[in-house]
Amino acid sequence: MNRMMFWLLANEQRMLMWANRRPARPVVNAWLGGWLGAVTHMGGATFTLVTALLCAILAPEPWQSAGWQCAAAVAISHIPVAIVKRNFRRLRPYQALPHVHTCRKPLCDSSFPSGHTTAIFAWLTPWLLIDAALLALLLPVALMIGLSVAWSRMYLGLHYPSDVAAGALLGSLTSVLVSAFWSFN
Repeated sequence: MNRMMFWLLANEQRMLMWANRRPARPVVNAWLGGWLGAVTHMGGATFTLVTALLCAILAPEPWQSAGWQCAAAVAISHIPVAIVKRNFRRLRPYQALPHVHTCRKPLCDSSFPSGHTTAIFAWLTPWLLIDAALLALLLPVALMIGLSVAWSRMYLGLHYPSDVAAGALLGSLTSVLVSAFWSFN
């Protein structure tokens, strides 16, 4: 068991360092830093809740229902996030590992799970469930946004791969449950 835990830890750190690296080419580095520095905010409470509520209030059906489901899923998904963060005190990568690049104002609370990744996946899932005919069009966009937010959290030195994986799973699962409950009412 210890051997397996050591292997997971070592490989997780390797994946983190890969996601956190800065490209040698200045143009690529500037573009990547700009994209990931901007898209990370899509996982924040302000973006996810405000856009969900705007759609819930202003959009026609079925987008209106999806907006309410997004708002509910984001809010509900953060209950377990808050509980786990308080009880599972994990240092953020920039606090625990040398040579990790970080942003200007890094967070100091627990790293596990990623709240931004939880929020973006909780926000994205109801849009995917609106209409099966739209899935082929919406899924690539949703994956690009969701995976970009997840990657940005590692790129900024704020989360480990397991933090963002847990957040993606938690956000998606909460959203699917909210949408299923919504369908029964």
